[in-house]
Amino acid sequence: MATVTNATQPDTQQGKATAPADFGGKTTIDNSVIAKIAGIAAREVSGVYALGGGAARMVGAIRDALNTTDLSQGISVEVGEKQVAVDVTIVADYPIALQKVANDVRSSIYRAMEDLVGMEVTEVNVTVNDVHIPSDDDTTEDPQPQEARVQ
Repeated sequence: MATVTNATQPDTQQGKATAPADFGGKTTIDNSVIAKIAGIAAREVSGVYALGGGAARMVGAIRDALNTTDLSQGISVEVGEKQVAVDVTIVADYPIALQKVANDVRSSIYRAMEDLVGMEVTEVNVTVNDVHIPSDDDTTEDPQPQEARVQ
């Protein structure tokens, strides 16, 4: 779990008093929350089709059908007191350059960890596990009816 000790508070609004920025106490962020934030950041990147390996994606498809998506699927985090390391496994869309997708995922996760969690990122390792090639099964349009070969 991550412990953040010096969180900042919003500025004073008109007529409303707020407590000083440095209160006593600590904030603890569970590792699963950090993994979920990293998963959301990775999914937002253009060129990422899915997260996780084959078995995880199969279970994820079942969860999606039940409307209980696991946002931390394909994400592994190692959290220290002030630092976090993230490993992410993705399926990239074809024909997008894999290095560009990996760099964009890395950048998105770095920003999310620093901005939302307030922790320094030591590394983000991206594994491209598969490439998604659009097929006729993926189209949402109704297929054109074929003419009968015989009458």
